[in-house]
Amino acid sequence: MKKRNILLARQSVGWGSRVAAVAGKDMVCEFRTRYAFNAIVLFALVTLTAVSFSVGALYPSEEIMAAIFWIILFFASMSGLAHTFVKEEESGTAMILRLSADGMVIFWGKLIFNFILVTAITVLIVPLFVIFLDVSIGNWVIFAAGLVLGLIGLSGATTIVAAIVSRASVKGALFTVLSFPVLMPLLMAGIEITKVGFIGGGWSEVSAPLQLLAAYDVVMITISVLLFDFVWRA
Repeated sequence: MKKRNILLARQSVGWGSRVAAVAGKDMVCEFRTRYAFNAIVLFALVTLTAVSFSVGALYPSEEIMAAIFWIILFFASMSGLAHTFVKEEESGTAMILRLSADGMVIFWGKLIFNFILVTAITVLIVPLFVIFLDVSIGNWVIFAAGLVLGLIGLSGATTIVAAIVSRASVKGALFTVLSFPVLMPLLMAGIEITKVGFIGGGWSEVSAPLQLLAAYDVVMITISVLLFDFVWRA
């Protein structure tokens, strides 16, 4: 009877509303605790400050600056994005989610929350990166296009990886170790696009990495959709 009531409750609410409810729950929790946001911001600020002092007046090439940018964004994201599933296991709400929502609802809700979180952090990191490291962006449109596609792929990959490691005993270290090889194609394409954006090049120079990023996003999210329900309920 209890399961039947849960199924009826699921059917009475639209799929989009349930996804929004999961994402909204995470945003409310994050607004109250600011655990992931503070961890990512503090890591990014410390890293940016350390890099700015280390670089000094060396004036490295645009390719090196692009690599530094994505390294900072990657490790800053790793410090907070795993918390989306870890907090469910630690607080004991994971079982409630499994009973009250379908796997796809949870996946898309968590994915949307991760994308919003990493986008908000990126909005803070970009101007600080430009100011601290004295970087000039020659083509903002190319830079933004690579950044948006990169953030979509980053959110999709980290969502499924976070679900996998949420029950492990060493969650933080395992999350970064598993995420790095999965995100390697994304990082390489993102660095290439960002370099062209810094230089001020044209679209012909980034057509290949942009196609790689778009294909990566589609493949990663598709694989995550296919595997998530098994991973989440295993």
